[in-house]
Amino acid sequence: MPELPEVEIARRQLVRWLRGRAVTGAEAEPTRIFRGGDPERFARLRGRLLEAGRKGKYLLLRFDDGTGVLAHFGMTGKLVRRPRGMLEPYSRARLLLDDGLTVHFRDARMFGRIAALDADRLGDLPEILKLGVDPLADGLDFRALREAVSPSRQDLKVALMDQGRIAGLGNIHAAEALYRSSLHPASRPASLRDEDWKRLCRGIRSTIRRGLTLGDPDENPFLVYGRKGQRCRLCGAAVRAFVQGGRTTYFCPGCQKKPSGRRRPALDRLTPGEGAS
Repeated sequence: MPELPEVEIARRQLVRWLRGRAVTGAEAEPTRIFRGGDPERFARLRGRLLEAGRKGKYLLLRFDDGTGVLAHFGMTGKLVRRPRGMLEPYSRARLLLDDGLTVHFRDARMFGRIAALDADRLGDLPEILKLGVDPLADGLDFRALREAVSPSRQDLKVALMDQGRIAGLGNIHAAEALYRSSLHPASRPASLRDEDWKRLCRGIRSTIRRGLTLGDPDENPFLVYGRKGQRCRLCGAAVRAFVQGGRTTYFCPGCQKKPSGRRRPALDRLTPGEGAS
């Protein structure tokens, strides 16, 4: 599932594609990606993009005809740009541009979502209002992180994935942030000290920065995610995995001790080439 860095990359890409361009038409089939929305309202969209915002994993688009578009990629959603008339598999909605290109919302499994409504209502949608702090859009320091996450009685990684606490973190970047900060995924938030929150805050910022540089890599670029059985590059221990909150969690048993154990230095000092195998 696209997480904060991937959605932010899509937002920036959309801004580049629509800069100086006008939407001359919009198309959409009445599929379930419009649950709670109106495909006919989307199809009436015309004009220029005024603002492309993002909160957590949601795109918030405002056009000068007064239309607002909320988009969520779900598990398989993606924006692609193609020449007009070129078929795109799994295209569920399209923006036709005045340069002869088409922006497709492609979603094979249709877990994503689009809603078209009045632009001035975007910020008042319940799904947006309930989101927690966005590490990139709102900024994040250790105090805000501690305030948002420490009341949770869930395991630390599960709490980090709670969109009402931290907006945008998912399974991948929560695991990466914990590895970078040398914290065990099953730690209890209430057990963390200020130095732990500071390291975790650095870890979150670091994995997001790293994610924004990745593009669409052919190989696994992550430090711990998806590397079960492989050796940790710092301590040499074999990466382990277990199910946590219904998702697979990856961690290094050597670097990520329980809070009472001996910790190794945080990993946020790794270089930009750290994603290499």
